[in-house]
Amino acid sequence: MTIDWWTLGLQAINAIVLVWLLGRFFWRPVSAMITARRDEVARTLAEADSARAATAAARAEIARTRDGFAAERSAVLAAAEAEAAQARAALLAQATQDAAALRAAGESAAREAAAATTAEWEARSGRLAVDIAGRLVARLDSAALSAAFLDGLVAALAALPDSTRHLASDGGLELVSAAPLDATARATCSNRLAAALGTQPALAFRDDPALLAGLELHGPHFAIRNSWRADLDRILADLGHAGT
Repeated sequence: MTIDWWTLGLQAINAIVLVWLLGRFFWRPVSAMITARRDEVARTLAEADSARAATAAARAEIARTRDGFAAERSAVLAAAEAEAAQARAALLAQATQDAAALRAAGESAAREAAAATTAEWEARSGRLAVDIAGRLVARLDSAALSAAFLDGLVAALAALPDSTRHLASDGGLELVSAAPLDATARATCSNRLAAALGTQPALAFRDDPALLAGLELHGPHFAIRNSWRADLDRILADLGHAGT
């Protein structure tokens, strides 16, 4: 077998030219296309990664927003509950205060009503006592009654301290009777009082039906009440103290 070197050389040249042509007009564009495609794919992947990161960030932001909404909702509910509790406490305190005020007002009204009733019955009792005393006085011996009251008045005058009786003898005296005294009764009263004082005082006479019965002696520094009116006043005062 013989080798045709010319043919082999031409084939080699053809191969070299083909390789050059392929490298010049095929492999470079293809490589550029592959490189461009690879870069585009890399960009796409980078964009996808960026999109995934943005999506993750958006999801995280949504989660934070949702958590914030939940926290805000919890805070709003807690604030509303606290405000409602304060409102309930305020209403309860106001209701308690109103109830206490109503109770106090009721107790005060009850006390006032009881006091008014007591005062009314005391007034009725006083009027009844005065009426009874007046009827009894009308049945009694006026002369004996006047003498008894005069004895009591003289005894009360004699029981006064010496200094008071001395001042009474120096000043003017007024003898008040339930009914007008005649001349004889006035003389008797004047003599009895002079005997108790040890001197004859300047004595004036006055009548006051409100006394019902009895005598009262008024001086500048003292007053001796020996009448049924005075006794009734003392009895009513004692009843009032006993009621309280």
